[in-house]
Amino acid sequence: QLQLVESGGGLVQPGGSLRLACAVSGSTLDRYAITWFRQAPGKEHEAVSCISGSGESVNYLRPPSAKDRFTISRDDAKNTVYLQISSQRPETTAVYYCAAETLRCYSDHTLYGFWGRRTQVTVSS
Repeated sequence: QLQLVESGGGLVQPGGSLRLACAVSGSTLDRYAITWFRQAPGKEHEAVSCISGSGESVNYLRPPSAKDRFTISRDDAKNTVYLQISSQRPETTAVYYCAAETLRCYSDHTLYGFWGRRTQVTVSS
């Protein structure tokens, strides 16, 4: 059974950086696409970034400037996918979670079969 566990969330000041981790167990990362989603209070689920089983990354955020602040990567030896968030702004505040599906990236969270338990990111001074 595939399991995903997020970590790294917390309180960060505006302009600061944070790295979220999604530790995967039950399979190797080359068999799954892992996507980071977020959900801010009162808003819909939003795809942030995905890395496919082959290692290709996709950024979903708009406008383009938002993409530059979010970087997805993975460490196959640790079976972990990371989301680096730089130059954080108050609008970055949300619950972040990772999800897995076989091989391909999707921006629609309903297409994913495996979910982590979520981690809160709060940007505030």
